[in-house]
Amino acid sequence: MKRIKNISVVVLLVLVFASCTQTNQYQQQANELAQKAIIVDGHIDVPYQLKDQWVDISKAAPELDFDYPRAKEGGLDAPFMSIYIPVEYQETGGAKAAADSLIDMVEGIAKDHPDKFAVATSPDEIEANFEKGLISLPMGIENGAPVGKDLSNVQYFYNRGVRYITLAHAKDNRLSDSSYDTTADTHNGLSKYGKEVVKEMNRLGMMVDVSHITDSAFYDVMDVTEAPVVATHSSCRHFTPGFERNMSDDLIRRLGKNGGVIMINFGSTFLDSSSQNSMDKVRKEITELIKEKDFEAGSDEAEQFRTEYFQNNFKFSTVEKVADHIDHVVELVGIDHVGLGSDYDGVGPTLPTGLKDVSTYPNLFAELLERGYTEDEIKKIASGNIFRVWNRVNEVAENIQQSKD
Repeated sequence: MKRIKNISVVVLLVLVFASCTQTNQYQQQANELAQKAIIVDGHIDVPYQLKDQWVDISKAAPELDFDYPRAKEGGLDAPFMSIYIPVEYQETGGAKAAADSLIDMVEGIAKDHPDKFAVATSPDEIEANFEKGLISLPMGIENGAPVGKDLSNVQYFYNRGVRYITLAHAKDNRLSDSSYDTTADTHNGLSKYGKEVVKEMNRLGMMVDVSHITDSAFYDVMDVTEAPVVATHSSCRHFTPGFERNMSDDLIRRLGKNGGVIMINFGSTFLDSSSQNSMDKVRKEITELIKEKDFEAGSDEAEQFRTEYFQNNFKFSTVEKVADHIDHVVELVGIDHVGLGSDYDGVGPTLPTGLKDVSTYPNLFAELLERGYTEDEIKKIASGNIFRVWNRVNEVAENIQQSKD
C-alpha cells in the first residue's frame, strides 16, 4: 500500500512538472511572438495624464501604465494616443484648442525622441516604423466635442494626423448620445449633424469609433456609414449585463456584418460584473473609513489610505477573463473582428491581474496559445484586424472622393 501511495505521488509530480513545462513553453513562445508581431493598441490615455503631470515617457515612468522601456518589453508597436477631451469643454468651449494642445504634445514627444517614437497616420507608416525599431504614435480623438459646429473641423483634425474620433464620451454632445448619460436621451441616437460628421469621416478616411455611444446611436452609425467602424476600447456586455458601455451580442453581430472590429478593454469593471460590484462596495467603504479616521479630504494621508485599501480589497479581474472576451467575439463573429484596446492610463487602478501595464501583452498571448489559438490568429488580434479595417476605410474614402471628381 505504501508503495502504491509513493507511485501516486511520483505520477502527480510528473504531471505537475509536465504542466509547468508546457506553461513555460507557451510563455516563451508568447514572448517571442510579441516581439516579431506588430501589436496595435486601440486606446491609451497617456497624453491627458501627461497634461496633468509631465513625466518623460522615453524612459521608465512607473507612475504610468505606459512608457518606452515597458512598451518595448511587451512588444507594443503602435499605441493609439487618445486625444481625450473632458465633457466640461462641451459647456465651457475650448474643446478644439484642448485637442490641439494634446496633438502638439504627441508630436513633440516624437520630435524630441526620434530614435524611439514616430507619429503614424496609416498601417503602412506603422509597418515602416516597426522595421526601423520605432514605436508609432497614431492618434484618435476621444469625444467629438472638438468638431464643434463646423464640419470642416473634421478635415482640420484629419490634416493634423487624427485617424479616429470617438463620437461621444461621458455625456451626450452635438453628435451623439452617450451610453454613460442616463439623465437624457438628447438625440435618440445620432443627431442629424452627427450623421453628417460620420459621412465626412467616411469621405476623408477617418475611422468612426463607436465606443461610449448608446445602442441607438450605434445602429444609426450602421445605417449611415459606408465603411467599417471600430470600437477602440470596449468589451462584451455578455459578461457585464446591463452595462451599456460594453457591446451586446446583437451589436457585435452587426459590427461583424459591417466588417468592423471590437478592441477589448482591459479594465476590470469592463470585464466582470463581480468587479463592478466590488468597485461600488470598496468606494463606499473607503469614503466611510476616511470619515471615520478623520482624515482631511484630499490629504496625502487620505490618498495613501485610499490607494492601499483599494489594492487590498477590490476584486480584480484577470488576464484569463480578457481571453474569455476574445473567445466570445470569435464565437459570435469570427477571428477577424476582435483586437486589443487596453485603455491603459485610462482605467485607473482597475487593471486585471496579469495585465498591469504595457509590458504584459505576452501574458495574454500565452493564454491564447494555451487555448489553441495559432500564431497567425493572434497576429490578427494584435494588428491584422485593425489594419484591415483601417485600410478599408481608406479605400472607401478614395472611392467616395473619386465619385465626386
